[in-house]
Amino acid sequence: MLQSQICDVLGIQYPVFQGGMAWIADAELAAAVSNGGGLGIISAMNANGEWLRGQIRKAKELTDKPFGVNIMLMSPFAEEVAKVVVEEGVKILTTGAGNPGKFIAAWKAVGIQVIPVVASVGLARMMERSGAAAVVAEGSESGGHIGESTTMTLVPQVCDAVSIPVIAAGGIADGRGMAAALMLGACGVQMGTRFLVASECNVHENYKKRVLKAKDIDTIVTGRRQGDATRSLKNRFSRDFAKEEMNPESTVEELEKRGVGALRRAAVEGDEINGCFLAGQIAGLVKKEQPAAEIISEVCMQAEELLKGAAKWAR
Repeated sequence: MLQSQICDVLGIQYPVFQGGMAWIADAELAAAVSNGGGLGIISAMNANGEWLRGQIRKAKELTDKPFGVNIMLMSPFAEEVAKVVVEEGVKILTTGAGNPGKFIAAWKAVGIQVIPVVASVGLARMMERSGAAAVVAEGSESGGHIGESTTMTLVPQVCDAVSIPVIAAGGIADGRGMAAALMLGACGVQMGTRFLVASECNVHENYKKRVLKAKDIDTIVTGRRQGDATRSLKNRFSRDFAKEEMNPESTVEELEKRGVGALRRAAVEGDEINGCFLAGQIAGLVKKEQPAAEIISEVCMQAEELLKGAAKWAR
């Protein structure tokens, strides 16, 4: 059975994290992933503390396995949800969109394992010094907010720079990607796009259909002008946004306003024209809807088979 250091640290069966996708990663998906042996993660997104409290309690009803919460540090409710996870006894946190340094000491004091998502070696080192239990090194192939470095270049450099466990993310959707990540030095993987089509994922059916129909060239990056690069599937919204970014008369404020609510329109309403369908470059490889447990088992079994046969390449 494919296991690694992170399994022992977190008490999970397989070294597979589910990405903390806003408007998508709810208690039901997180519980299904955790029941399947991975680490399910609830997204706190921009929601308030009481909404998150309800999701945490629901997840506890659905699974007795470890699960985590993802806190988006740019959220106006970040301080509030930082307290809720302590009050509700959450044991694992991932963080994104900012530096969790000011929270880590308080979280660690109550036994929370903090695993920040990082897009650079510098931030990974900073997180290790702050007391993080591990880091998720996320390459630019990912869906959603991205950095500049690709997974292939970022992961080995982060692994060389820190002594804590590194989870690879970005462009991973099957056992081949997982095997490659482990060979780069990671001790596990995080997948988002693959879990978008999990049977237990409550995202709008139009979202799932767009992922399943995606080709290799069907994602686009917007937001670089505002310093907030984001990868999504190509549609009218993303193409119009990209075009407007090139207009010198458009202000950053106007562009930011254009993006407000776009993810919700995609994930909740299924609006294929005005919604923003966040997905990674690997979407073209995702071809079927499956239960979360089946996804995890399939990915890990394929990775293990590949790794056992890797000796054939060195003679």
